[in-house]
Amino acid sequence: MDFLSAKWLWLYAGAFLMLAEIMAPGFVIFFFGLAAATIGLLLFVLPPTFELTLTWQLALFSFFSILYLVTLRRYVKSVFLGDTTEQQTLQSEYVGRLGKVVEVIRPEAPGRILLGDAEWTAAADVRLEPGTEVKVVDQQNLTLKVVALA
Repeated sequence: MDFLSAKWLWLYAGAFLMLAEIMAPGFVIFFFGLAAATIGLLLFVLPPTFELTLTWQLALFSFFSILYLVTLRRYVKSVFLGDTTEQQTLQSEYVGRLGKVVEVIRPEAPGRILLGDAEWTAAADVRLEPGTEVKVVDQQNLTLKVVALA
């Protein structure tokens, strides 16, 4: 068994590229590795009388790379990296905390609140005067959505 034949080299390249994905962000290299492994397996399955030239091997490698990237990337990425949504990351530690208005908050313009020992930009659906006790109900980027305590 010749371990330096084209079929083995394609399998080696495929394994190397799939392992290289661990070092690189973006989850793209994996599919090139999968395409290389596909070519290696294809060369194992084809009868010896049916020889694929290097040109055909490279053409099939390109085809499978594009096919795998387009069809599998979204599905496989969610499996390996987890399916997280932006809402989960925005549910911050500040939601539910109490603060005090230090700069007038109007429905059309955000103001400032004191939350702990830091001031934050805050928005509300109603006008809130300085000194009003508020509760944080949502966070949108660096702006906290607040409501007045009854």
